[in-house]
Amino acid sequence: MSCQRILVLGGYGNFGKRITEGLAATAGITLIIAGRRNAPARQLQAQLQATASAQLETAELDLHAADFEARLSALKPDLLIHTGGPFQGQDYRVPRACIAIGCHYIDLADDRRFVCDISQLDAEARAAGVLIVSGASSVPGLSSCVIAHHAEQFSRLDDIDFAIAPGNQAERGEATIRAILSYTGHPITVWQDSRWQQVYGWMSLRRLWFDDIIGRRPLANVDIPDLELLPAAYPEVRSVRFQAGLELGLLHYGMGLMAAVARIGLVRNWARWSKPIVRASEWFIRWGTDIGGMQINLRGLGHQQQPLHLKWLLGATDGIGPYIPTLSALILTRQLISGELGECGAKPCMNLFPFEAFEQEAQGLAIYHRLEVHRG
Repeated sequence: MSCQRILVLGGYGNFGKRITEGLAATAGITLIIAGRRNAPARQLQAQLQATASAQLETAELDLHAADFEARLSALKPDLLIHTGGPFQGQDYRVPRACIAIGCHYIDLADDRRFVCDISQLDAEARAAGVLIVSGASSVPGLSSCVIAHHAEQFSRLDDIDFAIAPGNQAERGEATIRAILSYTGHPITVWQDSRWQQVYGWMSLRRLWFDDIIGRRPLANVDIPDLELLPAAYPEVRSVRFQAGLELGLLHYGMGLMAAVARIGLVRNWARWSKPIVRASEWFIRWGTDIGGMQINLRGLGHQQQPLHLKWLLGATDGIGPYIPTLSALILTRQLISGELGECGAKPCMNLFPFEAFEQEAQGLAIYHRLEVHRG
């Protein structure tokens, strides 16, 4: 199946516009910038038109509309990239519509249930001969790629502990904030000490050192698909931990206080206040930096049975951090365009591309990464 007509749903949003920008330089494809409003889609089209090698189109498309599938079918896409979060609470109407019209599908979902349960569509996707991928983002798309690449150095992998810390000045999307607020102060099930235990969203606060550029950043519990997918992929692992944080302590620990309020039941769900919370956070946009980071710590035994700790660090400067969640989707899209990726079925974005593909996609961006090895 050729992949020449690519539709980006939410194509002018925080992540969607970056995917659109990334694909606009690709010759031989038609790129459809789609969303609920045509005006911002046309505005982005006009901005990219002069330098684009792809043919650019726009479309008004609302995933919640009763005629969504009919409108999608009329556009005849070969691939739909779904960036319209938050994915918390969404059903599978978009990937099901893609299966119905014979169209590949990739999303940037970060919701644990949405990503982990996408395999329930596997039989339908295989029958239609299409690929349905959920979670093509920083997690689990990039995180699983990095972990798989370095896990080969272990004879026994005991512990996976990783974190993401964006810079305060980096552009933030309301959908991302709404997603985090939806489980702030609510229980999260994690694999810890070889059994499932409960922690609470945006609690278990700590500070973690990244490097001399990023510094030490505050972190708290965040619910992501990896917390369920990684224990299944690495059955011997004893603990899997993920946290994220806000650069400014005032905002980070303020959310910790919000989590405590939600945990004792005074607020049921902070997500309903996401708009004013995002607006309030903009008051502090000049503080902090535009530097963000991601680190993955793997601990266990090397092949000589010696204790081994690998720390993989990624840094993003010059406000480039919001591009990182788009890299997995861009890699898979390019592989579909070239015909390199010929799989079908429905699956989370776990180990779907090699580490070298990430390095190639990151070239030219203000991104650096390195590996620290600690033995004994």
